[in-house]
Amino acid sequence: MTDDLSSLGAETFAAVEAADNLASLEALRVAVLGRQGRLTSLLRALGEVPEDLRRERGQALNRLRDEIASAIAERRALLQAAAQDAGIAAERIDVTLPPRPSVLGLIHPISRTIGEIVAIFGALGFRVVEGPEIEDDWHNFGALNIPEHHPARQEMDTFYLPPRGTNARRVLRTHTSPGQIRTMTAAPPPYRVIVPGRTYRADHDATHSPMFHQCEGLAIDKAITLGHLKGCLIDFLRAFFDKPELPVRFRASYFPFTEPSMEVDIGWNRQSGELGQGGDWLEILGSGMVHPRVLANCGVDPGEWQGFAFGMGIERLTMLKQGITDLRPFFESDLRWLRHYGFSPLRPPILHEGLAG
Repeated sequence: MTDDLSSLGAETFAAVEAADNLASLEALRVAVLGRQGRLTSLLRALGEVPEDLRRERGQALNRLRDEIASAIAERRALLQAAAQDAGIAAERIDVTLPPRPSVLGLIHPISRTIGEIVAIFGALGFRVVEGPEIEDDWHNFGALNIPEHHPARQEMDTFYLPPRGTNARRVLRTHTSPGQIRTMTAAPPPYRVIVPGRTYRADHDATHSPMFHQCEGLAIDKAITLGHLKGCLIDFLRAFFDKPELPVRFRASYFPFTEPSMEVDIGWNRQSGELGQGGDWLEILGSGMVHPRVLANCGVDPGEWQGFAFGMGIERLTMLKQGITDLRPFFESDLRWLRHYGFSPLRPPILHEGLAG
């Protein structure tokens, strides 16, 4: 009776060694150790063995079952490791290959202009601050000395939101000037900040959009004069347009939040559209000395501190510099337009390399 166990064991161990994949090994296990397997059948027939031989026969069968199960487990571990190694080898990336050609993403002209503005004013000692796009009436209008009857407060010009709880009526900010107010109320002077960001007004045509971008600037100290304002803006405009001799003119104007107030014009040719040439002037931004009432509204003593503020439309600057004649494509997500006017992300604005490209 031991001969049949020896034959079964030898045959099974040879088949285990010959199994070259997990499927064939599992089929072998079922054929030998499964419910209908050869060794299982011998165990079931143990009751038919003479009583004096049954114990020895049972021990031999159990020992063979354990040996076969152990051999199958070891072979399974080897096959699983081999399969894992083969999978890793198949998924391996050859990093020595040259990079595959791909379409490089581009920086939107608006983002590029903001980067250039930040680079220039950063070199002049200004830092960037941000503020919420949903403002309250006081930060957007009241603190800036904008009277109740001002057209900007009317719903035909401004996007209002329902009040929240007992708070004042909320508004989508019409300019980034609230960032200046928040700067002055958050910490004592001096200040030297710019506030780029999105703004909202109820206007839409080839040169206006309901959502657009502005950059406001603020400098407050004890001895700031109009001379500092003029020098700062002249340096900015000449660096931004990469024209060291760009003509710049300051023209008296009126804004509720500055006194005196000035519009800033640059020289251009009306017929060709070329900047810095011809005898015509083009309005480019507004500026002025911060109104004493605005300083007082923010808790800054106008008898001790003074300074200037300015504001500019980022789309307008971009259109002039890049020769773009229509505002609407800025927001239409046309990849053809972006490929034409976009900028490489690998060449950020750097002053010493120039900003013309």
